[in-house]
Amino acid sequence: MQKMFNMKIILNVLLITLLSFAGAEPSLAAAPSLDALKKINEKLKDEHHKRSSSCFACHTDTESIAFKEIMKRECVICHKTGWVSGKLEEMAQKTMTEGGAGQKFTERAKGKGPGMSIPMYYDFTRVGAKPNEMILVPAGEFIRGTNGRLPDEGPEHKLNVNEFYIDKFEVTNLQYAESLKHTKRKPPKHFVNGQVPKGKVDHPVVYVSWYDAKAYCEWAGKRLPTDIEWEKAARGTDGRTYPWGNDFDIKFVNSPVRWVDLKVIGDTTPVGAFEKGKSVYGLYDMSGNVWEWTLSEYAAYPGNTRKSELYGGNYRTLKGGSWWDCSFYQCGISAPVYNRSFFHPKTKNNSFGFRCAKDPQ
Repeated sequence: MQKMFNMKIILNVLLITLLSFAGAEPSLAAAPSLDALKKINEKLKDEHHKRSSSCFACHTDTESIAFKEIMKRECVICHKTGWVSGKLEEMAQKTMTEGGAGQKFTERAKGKGPGMSIPMYYDFTRVGAKPNEMILVPAGEFIRGTNGRLPDEGPEHKLNVNEFYIDKFEVTNLQYAESLKHTKRKPPKHFVNGQVPKGKVDHPVVYVSWYDAKAYCEWAGKRLPTDIEWEKAARGTDGRTYPWGNDFDIKFVNSPVRWVDLKVIGDTTPVGAFEKGKSVYGLYDMSGNVWEWTLSEYAAYPGNTRKSELYGGNYRTLKGGSWWDCSFYQCGISAPVYNRSFFHPKTKNNSFGFRCAKDPQ
């Protein structure tokens, strides 16, 4: 009788755990049947596969060594020998769902959307081919990180930062194309025959590695910002969550939430399109549009005692979130300015770009 009672408790705990993951309200009830557990398990597997497949838009077997190692270590618990070297690559090559994890839209964004001061696509240039105008961020203290979310984003702490200049806009396709005449680096993947995509002269350049971004900034007589400088520039001194304040609004930012709400396939937007999304220093697109490479290695914050094998210099930090986020961030949670991501510096995809910084003369 005691063994049966113990088994009932175990099954109830298992059911509560499964239901929690499945998004249902758990309650202590009679022990579920095996058929019921199988159905729950199948539902969980379907959801897991749907979400994890989106990860491969950024994490490919050639570009993310850490992710590959995690897959080899964890996935083989359920997916036995051959899966990692077979299905993993197959999944990585599948076309990713556009517009955010789990969303399937057929109409593309076009024209001038809510909150945008300019059209989505055009052939002239507003900002030009020369390196971006820069804004001075004054010296002083600011609040970095948060205590309320992911372990690597905290603990929240204060830092003093020297004054520095940072680009008003993200580096555009046209600006990057101009640099290629001098740096002789390979054009990004989305350039057609080496030329800027039609209608996207002022969209932020993407498919650039950390090395590409660093080379551009050096050619322009600048450098990449550190992640500390980037967060100060985006956040100001009052510890706000977003560049514009503490309340999220799709009219202020190009994020996956925007495209899901509008029910269209998203894309990058021209730099400086969201007037109400500016930071306190007048910087545009510090949240959304494209993730931005920083100079900094991915490392633990001061006071963070949680160990990670990913710290140690193999990865570079990106800030700002983008128009598209993998399922880990669940459509837009990357928009807060304290958020950060990390990738191998050779990584390139359609949501990674950058802006430059500079020390005062």
